[in-house]
Amino acid sequence: MTTINGFINAINDELNKNKEYLTELDGLIGDADHGINMARGFNAVVTKITDEDTDIGATLKKVGMTLISTVGGAAGPLYGTAFMKAGGASVGMTRLDSETVEKMISLALTGIKDRGKAMKGEKTMIDAIEPALEAVRVGIENGNSLIECLEMAIVAAEEGVEFTKSIRATKGRASYLGDRSIGHQDPGATSSLIILKAVTAHYKTKVLEV
Repeated sequence: MTTINGFINAINDELNKNKEYLTELDGLIGDADHGINMARGFNAVVTKITDEDTDIGATLKKVGMTLISTVGGAAGPLYGTAFMKAGGASVGMTRLDSETVEKMISLALTGIKDRGKAMKGEKTMIDAIEPALEAVRVGIENGNSLIECLEMAIVAAEEGVEFTKSIRATKGRASYLGDRSIGHQDPGATSSLIILKAVTAHYKTKVLEV
């Protein structure tokens, strides 16, 4: 049996593996601290989550609160809000299905948009998350399994990350660069993709019991 804790640890592992990569990306258009901040935040998260935390919603809300208090820059409030909103869609649950995951991503995305006052096409994490959500919805309509929906979401998010290279940043520190931000991929969209990949990989290698 794997619990929500297993998924949180999987995210933490991948963010730590990619800490330098994310920081390098951020150094090109930001403050050069995104990877460091995300790793620090999830390192703090895993000290607060145990296998006794079986309620997915309650656990994700705890994750969100921890990220808000430990992750610097805009990423803390944005990711913290995303996890707390996702938790609101899964309170009392110990197992997920495609429809619940769609609702979790949808609420997380809305929370990010409201908190960051941003939309798709502004070179932010939204450019990865929104296409991922759309892919999950298509998967559900087609009757695909949860794992198939997640795999479709990864492909869409990858395309979204690639898309951020071609556009000008209009939000955050990167917006100060104007047209010079074109050609660089967004670190926030990249960390969102890393999180999605970590969750999917863990799902594929474990028997899902949460």
